[in-house]
Amino acid sequence: MPGASLSVRGLARRFEDRLAVNHLDFEVLGGEILGLVGPNGAGKTTTLRCVAGILPAHAGEIQIAGHSIAREGIEAKKRLAYVQDEPAPFEVLTVDEHLEFTARLFGLGESWRQRADELLERFELVDRRDALGSSLSRGMRQKLSFCIALLTRPAVILLDEPLSGLDPRGIRAARAAIEEESARGAAVVLSSHLLELVQSLADRILIIDAGRCVFKGTLDEARLEIKARQGGSGAGGLGGGASVQESSLEDIFFAATGESSASPAVDQAAGDRAVDDRAEGDTDGDPRAHGDEVPGTR
Repeated sequence: MPGASLSVRGLARRFEDRLAVNHLDFEVLGGEILGLVGPNGAGKTTTLRCVAGILPAHAGEIQIAGHSIAREGIEAKKRLAYVQDEPAPFEVLTVDEHLEFTARLFGLGESWRQRADELLERFELVDRRDALGSSLSRGMRQKLSFCIALLTRPAVILLDEPLSGLDPRGIRAARAAIEEESARGAAVVLSSHLLELVQSLADRILIIDAGRCVFKGTLDEARLEIKARQGGSGAGGLGGGASVQESSLEDIFFAATGESSASPAVDQAAGDRAVDDRAEGDTDGDPRAHGDEVPGTR
């Protein structure tokens, strides 16, 4: 795609004998939001960490605003921001010092202060600017992660479960910030299990399963593909009696990953079983417990 701010070609990443990311291709234009969705263990976080240069890719080419993450890492990362699923601020730095450190690292000069003040106000951290990273709650760490990421006005923004831990005001602030960054011209990759969030914000969606792309395109294109798979019937295979034209991202997700949408009662039973499994120490559903997807780092 000419002029793409983010270009990923043939991305592959292996963990021992398992191919976690299987030769993915996708692009994101400036001003576009790409929704990245998939089941647990599908390779979403691994994909984002490879794009960010945290994990080395075993094959493929990643370019950030025309700069190769493998060959021009510094130039590429200058144009990139990453909000991880598990933010880990420096324990001995204050909120304000995190922002000053980021500004100095990126060579922002003295202009960073006004931008930092705006972000602290937006994410309700003004009265916590002198608090150490070690004292921040989960939600406050997430808000700080947003402030750090947006301080540099990056060309590409990677968001991995960005609303995790946020209170309702924080969620509203984060959503508004995502929309404003896209309107500014940033290319945004939004990875979340909150499918309604992805559907409401994303211009296109990328669904992956077992490291492979199973669908890439707009919601309307996904609906047409489902209709074609169903032989033009326009109804079968969707949960809740929805027609293809009315199908939500949730319906499309289940159709693309080869599953049927369960009823609320079945969903509740599955949720109850998951709680029981966690109480008994069952980690099979968590790929990070087996090293498949590496948790967030600083």
